[in-house]
Amino acid sequence: MKGRLVTHAILALGAALFLLPVWLVFSASTQDAGAINRGELSLIPRLEGLSIYADVLAGTGAGAQDGPVWRMLALSFAMAFAIAAGKIVISILSAYAVAFFRFPLRMLCFWTIFVTLMLPVEVRIIPTFQVVAGFGMINSFGGLVVPLIASATATLLFRQTFLAVPDELMEAARMDGAGPWRFLKDILIPVSSANIAALFVILFVYGWNQYLWPLLVATNPNLDTIMVGIVKMIGTEGNTYWDRVMATAILAMVPPVLVVLAMQRWFVKGLTEGEK
Repeated sequence: MKGRLVTHAILALGAALFLLPVWLVFSASTQDAGAINRGELSLIPRLEGLSIYADVLAGTGAGAQDGPVWRMLALSFAMAFAIAAGKIVISILSAYAVAFFRFPLRMLCFWTIFVTLMLPVEVRIIPTFQVVAGFGMINSFGGLVVPLIASATATLLFRQTFLAVPDELMEAARMDGAGPWRFLKDILIPVSSANIAALFVILFVYGWNQYLWPLLVATNPNLDTIMVGIVKMIGTEGNTYWDRVMATAILAMVPPVLVVLAMQRWFVKGLTEGEK
């Protein structure tokens, strides 16, 4: 009993440490911008200050210079969803080819994909930008998404999952007349459903938090993602409407949190099954 109380106390302390900064940002969003600049921030939110969220979403009110935040949220959601879905589709197909097809230089292709894990985005960003510019995809939704939809990590994880499928299952599917596409669609994808859900959550958050690439490839203000929009709201010290910045930061947390909560059961299942 005592050990359980200690465990719960530690968990409560950890939750409080995590929630305190979020609460501070939420409280700051309801305060007057001048009070924040003067360092007179209160930990108790002002109920009359909640109207800032409607102003921020609609792009109205004092300090409205960067357009409605709802448009940034919608663009970021579409971008994150497209990146997550694209990474999963491409990774499944590439892992399926490497795991089950026998073609020349198969392992060389796999190790080439694996080696790209050693190269961070910052190293590849200049040649990637040149390729995107060459295809005329600057200031386009495709330019935001397409360069980010390949994932060596997801390919590696799906390959390991596919290799764990018994050979007898593949032989049985072949005897039943199932071709490569049907074997993938009816057997491998259902077997990997928990892993797909877990990866979708991780990759969605990855796409949502993108900042450097959208900043470079989209100079049109109508293509500002929520992360770029928050940074653009921060001007000089006396020229920043911190209440709007804080409200936008709170709104930016909502979609990824909702995705995690909606897929929590599958996310945990995918992680635990991946450890077996």
